[in-house]
Amino acid sequence: MVLQENECDCVFEPHIKEENVDTQYGKVHCIMMGTPRANRPVILTYHDVGLNHKSCFETLFTHEDMQEILRHFPVCHVEAPGQQEAAKTFPTSYSYPSMDQLSEALTTVLKHFGLHSVIGLGVGAGACILANFALNHPDLVDGLVLININPNAEGLIDTVANKITEWTHTLPDTIITHLFGKEEIQSNHDLIATYRHHITATMNQYNVGQFFRAYNSRSALEVERPVPGGNVNVRTLKCSTLLVVGDNSPFVDAVVDCNSKLNPTKTTFLKMADCGGLPQVAQPAKVIEALKYFIQGLGYLSSASMTRLRSRTTSSSSVSSMESSRSRAHEKRGRSHTDVSMESISNSYMDRVISKSTHEVAC
Repeated sequence: MVLQENECDCVFEPHIKEENVDTQYGKVHCIMMGTPRANRPVILTYHDVGLNHKSCFETLFTHEDMQEILRHFPVCHVEAPGQQEAAKTFPTSYSYPSMDQLSEALTTVLKHFGLHSVIGLGVGAGACILANFALNHPDLVDGLVLININPNAEGLIDTVANKITEWTHTLPDTIITHLFGKEEIQSNHDLIATYRHHITATMNQYNVGQFFRAYNSRSALEVERPVPGGNVNVRTLKCSTLLVVGDNSPFVDAVVDCNSKLNPTKTTFLKMADCGGLPQVAQPAKVIEALKYFIQGLGYLSSASMTRLRSRTTSSSSVSSMESSRSRAHEKRGRSHTDVSMESISNSYMDRVISKSTHEVAC
């Protein structure tokens, strides 16, 4: 169903309902904004480790450009057990759910609110949870926007490094290095101070540690890139997927790797220039623009008014460097990349077509 753009420019204020949903793996705190409708999906969000729905998504969803999306789509913010503000400390007898279990708990959340389908928007750990949910319940997911997803399990070296970090660093310091890259930590002191304060002042440290351990113990995302002429029944994401990462994010390599494992006819890779670990916080307008184009590709918001993003300009030397990098990546993964502007991507989405080669969009 194509949704027509509302001409009203007034601020839309949806009805907000906050509930603790009982699942087979404990209570999940949810915030439903708006009223679900049978003829359209709900945008379902899931936050990263050390964050909750406010610190992860508030900048994005309160941005003025998000209003036209909120007028058409209800939003369900899901918070992992014990990650909401003022959460009580879990008893020592409580066994924190695994990432797979957190993913499966979403079926109960959807049933509780009567949701028939969702567009998933996840960051970090939340992206992994939503990707697993889409793999296991493809009929319930219309599309996925995955920011900072790491499709791989922690290796032995990573496990040892995490243990050493637990012994030598405080939990807030560990979370900060998970969320942000070194350059951002060293240069953007105000942002880092804000999130460090959030982690220490509003989050339950014990509960955050439990969620972080679950994330570090995750299984690899069981996906296989379809090959023309190969097995048509390979396990992969069936829905359209937008992968997003900042060019200064600690997750760049992981997201590139995820991109190489997904179906190129259904996947778009957006690498945001001059952006660090939380694109939806640092550059919400650009993320919203990409989200609008993505939703258009699903058949919605066909008449939404949108500004054009200017494609990033680079010097000849940086272009040469990128071409060399792409050449090496092509040799290693056997995949093709096409740099396109956001405008050409929007045209592709509006025609409900994603290019047959995986796109790397620089904006």
